[in-house]
Amino acid sequence: MTTTPSQGRVAPLRYLIAFALYQAAWAVSMPLVWRYFRKRAARDPAYGEHLAERRGVFFGTPSDVWIHAVSLGEFRSAVPVIDALIAAGTSIVLTHATPAGRNASTTVLADAIENGQVKVCYAPLDRVSFWMRFFEAARPRVGLVFEMEFWPGMTEAAARGGVPMWFVNAQIPEKSFPRSKWVFRLLGAHPVTRAAGVFAKSTRMADRFRALSAAKVEVAGETRFDIAPPKTQVAAGVRLRGLVKGRPVFVFASVVEGEEQTYLEACKRLAEHHPRPLVIWVPRAPEVFESTFELLQHAGLRALRRSVDLREDFTLVSSTDDVDVILGDSFGEMFFYLAAADVVSVGGGFVDKGAHNVIEPLALGKPVIVGPHIWTIEFPGREARDAGVLRVCDDPLTLAAMLMDAKGASALAAEDFHQANLGASEKIVIFVKQELERTL
Repeated sequence: MTTTPSQGRVAPLRYLIAFALYQAAWAVSMPLVWRYFRKRAARDPAYGEHLAERRGVFFGTPSDVWIHAVSLGEFRSAVPVIDALIAAGTSIVLTHATPAGRNASTTVLADAIENGQVKVCYAPLDRVSFWMRFFEAARPRVGLVFEMEFWPGMTEAAARGGVPMWFVNAQIPEKSFPRSKWVFRLLGAHPVTRAAGVFAKSTRMADRFRALSAAKVEVAGETRFDIAPPKTQVAAGVRLRGLVKGRPVFVFASVVEGEEQTYLEACKRLAEHHPRPLVIWVPRAPEVFESTFELLQHAGLRALRRSVDLREDFTLVSSTDDVDVILGDSFGEMFFYLAAADVVSVGGGFVDKGAHNVIEPLALGKPVIVGPHIWTIEFPGREARDAGVLRVCDDPLTLAAMLMDAKGASALAAEDFHQANLGASEKIVIFVKQELERTL
């Protein structure tokens, strides 16, 4: 059987049987799923809104391109591609799984949404019937799925519905690859084989997708390198850095649950190296903003909050002279915090969940330190470490010493590394334009 670009590779019978069982499990569990949304909505009302979209109901008009960015991080990585497609006059339907992603896109893309060029909605739950309903209404001619969202129902529905779907910023970390190979050997296929193709982050990642028999694999790189730091935020961060009058500034970015004691200990030891260090502590999840502030106070640290003690234009309500920590309890302002830093430690790497994005601080030429679990950022983590612009802290007790040692490092190497990795978004946009012309 010959396959079209939208179908990917033919699924063997054992894969189809497993997929049918997977869909049956979804059907049986639907009462529990809707119960989950009701319970979640009791804490966060946004989870109770637009539930028809979770069933695949789409209220907009057909669009040229469908982009799936499951949450806030994926949306940020998609922004350079989205901006270029908007500039080219392309119509887009954008799907998210979380309110955080949806809120970010409706804010950032407000003008394009208002003029009808972009539609935003929740992604259907992973039932093929829900996704087919969505594709029949939205009728995209190209689909781009960002990061590691290998949803079987979504991928199968795209193949059956004739939507050429490509995974962008695609990776299978070394830690996950054995499990992916096991699925492939057991079922004779992996969800990626049903997609039109893969834009891998690196040659190493591309080889893994080829080992899983993906229909087509291209090396495009990582679109996060193409995110332009907001000038207003960067300028505000530089101003803040100037106001602290010679004090070293350390940013703890994307701190996740389970790392709090590691970073509290670092605060204590930094004070032993320097009498007046200033820490900017940015939690990964908004749910812990309040508890983190309480934790800092309980530890005897004098803390300000971005939401209370800094005005909308980032100017301070009061002096930082007697402040140990500024809590970054806000969304979408990471470049402001990073621009104020002498050194950045990106969180996630001190727990098994793995380190988070290090590209943003590298874009600003900042020395970056992460914990030992870097499997989530294998690219560009390995390459950045080999280039000497990323340091891995294997022992949390040495973090403070590493932060002090990195202070004053040259920004040139980080900037050069960042510059060398630009261009992934342009490759994706060129492909999309060609694909749209081909399908006219």
